[in-house]
Order: sequence, then C-alpha cells, then structure tokens
Amino acid sequence: MIIEFDDATGNCPIASEQVINWVHTVLASETDDTTELAIRVVDADESRELNRTFRGKDYPTNVLSFPADIQIPDGPTILGDIAICLPVVEQEAQEQTKYFEHHFAHMVIHGCLHLMGYDHENDQDADEMEAKEIGILANLGYSNPYLSQEQKDT
Repeated sequence: MIIEFDDATGNCPIASEQVINWVHTVLASETDDTTELAIRVVDADESRELNRTFRGKDYPTNVLSFPADIQIPDGPTILGDIAICLPVVEQEAQEQTKYFEHHFAHMVIHGCLHLMGYDHENDQDADEMEAKEIGILANLGYSNPYLSQEQKDT
C-alpha cells in the first residue's frame, strides 16, 4: 500500500503514521491488491473551493473523496484522493462532544470507504457503510461514532 499524507494546514495534531495506520486497517479489510491513495488535510477555504468545484456546494465540508480506480499495469490500483477539512472536523468534534482524534479517524475511514465504492445515497447503502465504519473503528479501539455521548455513557 502506498499512502501519501499531506497536511497543507501545518496544524494537524494527528501524526502521519497514525493516519497511515488507519488507512492500512481500512484497506486490509477490503482488498489484498496493492493500492495507492493520497490524503490532504486542508483549511476551510480550500475545502470550500473543492466542494464548490466538484459538488456545486459553496461551503467547506468535513471530508471529500475523489475516486480514481485506475489500475497501472504491473503496478498499484490508484484509489484516489481524500481531502479532510481540519477546521470543520475540529468544530464538529467540539459540537458533538467527541474526541478530535476519534472524529478525525472516522473521517479518514469514511473517505477511504468512499474510495472503495461505498456510499450513503440510500438507507440500505448508508446502513452498510455505517456498519463497516463502526466495525473498523471498533478494531482500532474507537467507539461507535453514530451514538450520542449519552448513549455511550450508559
């Protein structure tokens, strides 16, 4: 697996090795193929521009995935790119009373699953994707991101 990690903000508190470990866990659960992907941590302006350009939505968002699914002869499958907006993820973690690391891990896993072909366009697909996320996060020692803090405390 070839995983590129770029913190364009210079402020991401998560070590690149940790992000790479999360990506390895996701990819190992989904494929034995040699794969390549890139993750870029961006600020709100870059996220807004990407979201506007590629989704027609004029606001920054937590995570964007850009699937490529390109197979290089005798080389890796290039899955695509992920952009994670640091300020949005920080704000969401605070608003949802989640640990930042847990929420950031969730966004990495969510983005990777999108590159692997998962989506949440309908209830059945959303349930399948959420179940995968919950299982992978549990394997990494993180709680279910879809439970409220009150549900986690009981």
